[in-house]
Amino acid sequence: MNQGRDEDQLQTEWYRVSSRLKAEIGETAFENWVKPISVTAIEGSEVRLSIPSRFMRDWVEANYLDRLKELWTGENSGIHSVQIRISPKSKRPADETEGDNSNSAAVENKTQTAATEAATNDGATAANKPGWLAGNDIKAPLDPRFLFSKFVVGKPNEFAYAAARRVAEAQSVPFNPLFLYGGVGLGKTHLMNSIAWEIQQRDPSRTVMYLSAEKFMYRFVRALREQNTVDFKDQFRSVDVLMIDDVQFIGGRDATQEEFFHTFNALVDQGRQIILSADKSPSDLEGVEERLKSRLNCGLVADIHATTYELRLAILESKAEQMQLEAPRTVLEFLAHKITSNVRELEGALNRVAAHTQLIGRDLTLETTQEVLHDLLRANDRRVTIEEIQKRVAEHFNIRVSDMHSARRARSVARPRQVAMYLAKQLTSRSLPEIGRKFGGRDHTTVMHAVKKVDELCDHDSTFAEDVELLRRMLEG
Repeated sequence: MNQGRDEDQLQTEWYRVSSRLKAEIGETAFENWVKPISVTAIEGSEVRLSIPSRFMRDWVEANYLDRLKELWTGENSGIHSVQIRISPKSKRPADETEGDNSNSAAVENKTQTAATEAATNDGATAANKPGWLAGNDIKAPLDPRFLFSKFVVGKPNEFAYAAARRVAEAQSVPFNPLFLYGGVGLGKTHLMNSIAWEIQQRDPSRTVMYLSAEKFMYRFVRALREQNTVDFKDQFRSVDVLMIDDVQFIGGRDATQEEFFHTFNALVDQGRQIILSADKSPSDLEGVEERLKSRLNCGLVADIHATTYELRLAILESKAEQMQLEAPRTVLEFLAHKITSNVRELEGALNRVAAHTQLIGRDLTLETTQEVLHDLLRANDRRVTIEEIQKRVAEHFNIRVSDMHSARRARSVARPRQVAMYLAKQLTSRSLPEIGRKFGGRDHTTVMHAVKKVDELCDHDSTFAEDVELLRRMLEG
């Protein structure tokens, strides 16, 4: 060992470093992630550690590596780098089995539980670190917080959750593709990450590629520019599972759609699994060829609906438990009523309130919550998007959302479209030209006419007026 360091001195330094880290992260996280690490050597200014599996290495690198380096530098100023390598012979917790590719149920359950507990203890995320998807930069990182065990299930998302679990746990392809769709912040990305983690834990030998539609387009255009499409095709058509997020962004890009179509067919023919997500159903994707829409519809399409009050409250209760936050139920109920736009904003509101009370040292009360979130609450009082209005009105009048943007002038389509324009004017801060653009590029005078027409109909038709008022209440509530 360089610099004349003997084994005892090395182990003594590691004991001090790991003990300090244990005091910071808690007993559970330490047992799951740090205890299995072994110290192998110091080479110059670099400490080398070993850990039993790739999954554990990636988690430790994402959440503890920087802190390990800081602690070790504090213990020994000559250390400037800490490297972690995979070694199946490294020590494991007593109830784990030896080897990197163990697929026993006990190991799978422990791994997932460990990831959940560690995320709970330190709230860390690997969003900016490479996940278990090894290889080049084409694959997106996975977030270790997004596990099935941390997904709160309710009526709006239970079907999508069940479908995602079925795909993740199946030995063969149950349906192809699995197409998840829903609005922003409703859980699509959480489910996509959960599927990928579950597949890895069950069978690390399966090749999974998870990326955004924008990354797919970027790589394809780059391959065209470099005249290297053969490698591109080989790369995408040789995976066991292809997962693409926000597939709506391929709309209007003919060359990318063509390549995606052929990649899709090649993988389906080989019996490989495809999982996609978007903000709209396949039939409502704009600028997407009919043949591709048909392919996207041939598997299982699962909608994640807007959250209900009950689901929002359950999510807040789960989040508070993970944070070990003693939040009065009145505060959670208040937030569940007021923050209705999406789950991401809901969790952000709770994080903000918790941080404020902990840093300032004040009790978490309803009054404190209202004070801290005054700007967010004010914005949510009128935060209704035109897309939400179009979707709700289309459902109410039993037409397709795409009819809101079409040139069809039949009364069965035109009247609901006018109602949606009217509500967009009443419930959003968008200008008339902006509203017109959201309805298939229509002129602002068309929006003015729609508003005037709906006003007139409400004055003379009480049934129609009740419909409009019902829609308004649903959108505002």
